[in-house]
Amino acid sequence: MSGDVIVRMWEVRAEPYGFAELITWVCDTALPELEHSPLHISSEVFSSADNRLVVISKWRSSPVPLPDPPATLVARPPHVWDFTQVDR
Repeated sequence: MSGDVIVRMWEVRAEPYGFAELITWVCDTALPELEHSPLHISSEVFSSADNRLVVISKWRSSPVPLPDPPATLVARPPHVWDFTQVDR
């Protein structure tokens, strides 16, 4: 279904000492790399009280992956899920 909008959810848990730096990396380094893609529609960044960071991005067909975050800032590797809208 190449015409579908794909919503990608990227989630990572930061090391507590690296949370602010990871947010800066996502907003200032990782997302600007993706936003130049003609397939990119929009991206939003969310944080939680337990040091999780989530990026929700919308794409025309194939999403471009976020680069790997600096290993020293994350408690575990990121998880990624792709979704399409459900007609209801």
